[in-house]
This record gives sequence, C-alpha cells and structure tokens, in this order.
Amino acid sequence: MTQSRRGRRGGWAWALALLFLLAGTVACGSLAERERPLQPLPPQRIAERITLQGPAGPVPEATEARDLARVRDEGHGALFERHLGALAAQGDTQLLRGNTARLLVDGPATFAAMKKAITAARHRVLVEFYIVEDEGVAAEFAELLLRKAAAGVSVALMYDSLGSLGTDSAFFERLRQGGVAVCAFNPLNPLERPGHWGVLQRNHRKVLVVDSDAAFTGGINLSNVYAEGSFGSARRKAPPADADRQGWRDTQVELRGPVVPALAAVFRESWTLQGCKGELPPAPAPGIALPGQRVVKLVVGNPDHGVNPSYTALLHAIDASQRSVQLTMAYFAPGDELIQALCDAARRGVAVTLVLPGRSDVSLVLHAARSRYAQLLEAGVQIREMTQAVMHAKTAVVDGVYSSVGSSNLDWRSIVGNHEIDVIVLGDDFGQQMQALFARDVAASQQIDPAQWAHRGLGQRLLQGLARLVEPLL
Repeated sequence: MTQSRRGRRGGWAWALALLFLLAGTVACGSLAERERPLQPLPPQRIAERITLQGPAGPVPEATEARDLARVRDEGHGALFERHLGALAAQGDTQLLRGNTARLLVDGPATFAAMKKAITAARHRVLVEFYIVEDEGVAAEFAELLLRKAAAGVSVALMYDSLGSLGTDSAFFERLRQGGVAVCAFNPLNPLERPGHWGVLQRNHRKVLVVDSDAAFTGGINLSNVYAEGSFGSARRKAPPADADRQGWRDTQVELRGPVVPALAAVFRESWTLQGCKGELPPAPAPGIALPGQRVVKLVVGNPDHGVNPSYTALLHAIDASQRSVQLTMAYFAPGDELIQALCDAARRGVAVTLVLPGRSDVSLVLHAARSRYAQLLEAGVQIREMTQAVMHAKTAVVDGVYSSVGSSNLDWRSIVGNHEIDVIVLGDDFGQQMQALFARDVAASQQIDPAQWAHRGLGQRLLQGLARLVEPLL
C-alpha cells in the first residue's frame, strides 16, 4: 500500500487515531497565555548558559570562544550573537561543534545519500521512521538492510505502529528473520508488548544513523510518494489530484560529526524505554572526530517532558528576529501563542513569510491554517501556498543565522503529543543555503492576496471555523 492511499499520517490510520483522540483525553487544549517575549542574554552573559561540546565532552573556554567567533565571522555577527543569546536565555544550552550539515531536497537526493551511507556501514545502522511502507523505496531499503545484516553489521529498525499501520506485518517479519532487530513504537495492540501502549503518543521522528559517521533527519518517511522530486517540469504538468506524479516537497539534512553519536544516543534511549528486543552495540569510534565547522543544537521532543522544545526555541527565535522569518511548514495549526509572535514580528518591520500547503493529505489541518490567514495578513505577514506538490517540509530560517530542519510540524500533535527530533544549525553559511532553498519554494508557490482573501466564500469560512474548533486535536 502506497502512502498516496494513506497520506502522511497513514490516511485511514490517521482517521482511526482521531477517533481515539476524540474518545480519550487530550492533554493540550491551550498553551500558557503568551507573556512578554523572553529577552536574549547580552553577549557578556552568554557563556554562563552555553556549553560547547566535542567528541570528548565540553571543550575549554578558549576553544569555545574561538569556535563561536568563527561562526560569528561568517557574517551578520550581531544577529548571530542575538540568537545565541535567545537560546541562552531559555536555560542551559548544549551546542555541538565540529559538524557538517548538508541540505537534501526531496526524496531522490535523500534516498540516494542514505543508501550510499548504509552501503558504507561497517558496524551499525539505526533506522527510525514514522512511516515505513512495504513496497517501492522502502522495499529497496529493506533489501539493503538485509544485506548489511547478513554481512555482520548490526541493524535496528523502529517504526511507529500507527504511521505504518497499512504495512503488511510480513514485511517486518522478513526483516526480523534476516537478522534485523525490529520494534514497533507503542503498538496499537496493548497485548503485543505489555507496558508499552499509548495511542496518544506517536513517534514522528525520521532518523538514520550509520556507524558514528553519518546521520540523517528531516521530514522524509520511507514512502513511495518521495520517489520523484517536486521542482521538475513534470510536476507542473501533473494533474492536481495526482499526488504520486507530483511528488512531495520535503527537506532532509545529512549530518556528520559529534551530532551523529548524539542522535544515536536518542535512538538507544527510545529503544530501551520501549522495551524493544535486540541488544544495540556500543558506539563505534568515528572515522573523523571533527569533520566540519558547523555548530548545531540537537532538539529532542518527548511528550513526557512537556512542550516540544523545538517549538519553544522557534517561538523565541521569532521573538528575537530583526530582519526575516521564513517558514516552510507542512501542518500549520499552532495556536494563539506562535500566531501572535509572527504578527508582532511583522508589525515591528521583520519580513515574515510563510510557505504553506495549498493542498494537503490532512484537509482539516489545511483549513485550520487558513483560519489564521486574516489575522496574519492584517499584521503584514506574507503567506504563500504551494499547489504543484504536497508541501511536507518542516524548516525555519530566522535572520539568516538560525536554521531548523527536522520532523516537528507547527501543529498540536507535534507540540505536545509526538516524539520529534530537529536540529538547529547556527551561522550565516548554512543560513544562506536555507534562504536560497526558501527562495525556490517562494517561486514555486502562489501568494495569498489580502483583498481577495477577505472575499472568500461562506463555505470556506465555515470549514475554517470548524477546523479552528478542533485545532487542539490536529
């Protein structure tokens, strides 16, 4: 079964989840009332809260100062200091030095890079995806994982039992028989792994870790909807209803450096807490200790620990913004707090631009997003919708120096209900790449005209009002 028949969250599987949500209790409803924006710490106080870590742990103060100065010197140093201060103001902040970060646009580039990394694996491969299908791209990955397991590489796969509900159990059983350790996150059947059942908590992460050398994260699942890219001419000619032919627009990032074992540690923690069968091997030594100069922050969302810290970090980055806020977001239903932050930024002269879906596999979320357009447009926020492909990316770039790529949407499930993972990459060099990609998304989307939007039909207004009412369930 392809994802086009199930949608990003599993189509009918997601409908089943909504029934559970409506029948149960949802611990969200509303975030705390928005208070005065958190003020970034001044440069002289940043060192009190920031810890820069390498492969062996925290680095000496002189090394930390040199590395942060190097990022500052990439350009827009004052903006970098401001956003570093915004992170520091949120509490003790651990940053990882010596990384590389490479943007991967859409499925073909991402799958090629991931396959290449798996092929080179010598010790271990850790795979964690919300949706794992049983044909097409996923079947190709399965064959590759089986070959690596047969060659003596330790391979472990964790998938979400709701997101992958449409996948034949025989697919996973074949992997197990071939030596791959396989684990379903929070099985829907409470008897499958007693003590590990919670339909309201889903694992929405998309992570691949190979040895201690390469890792990938972002919004892309192991799904055939990503078999083609979204920017080619064929996408423009495809009929709007044909999601497979149009491709899905998404972003992944390939990481190397100390962030790789950090991602592996998150996988290991989830594996252990879920009571998954199969012992994970110790982390192998990395081939290169410090392959690059990128400074990144790994942001791990776990509902047991409260509001997703990726959401909180983005909120404060928007509050700290002085020039630009550029968001591409698959599912945009964040509630009042972030909407107000975007409006406040636009009113103080920040260029705020959103690229959102013009078509979606979850129509209620699309209408919930549109229910906010009037407020955003009135404040001066520029809104664009992509219709030539399904927008599924979850990225942000603020002031060109704060960039985020990961699995977290701006909807209530990501904010308070899902296990998510994102990386924040600091600095102007990576920020320029993000801004260039954003410009491509802008060119491939249509702007919402405030005057025309004000005259939208009654039917649309009713749909949007209904979606706003159920926004905390989305």
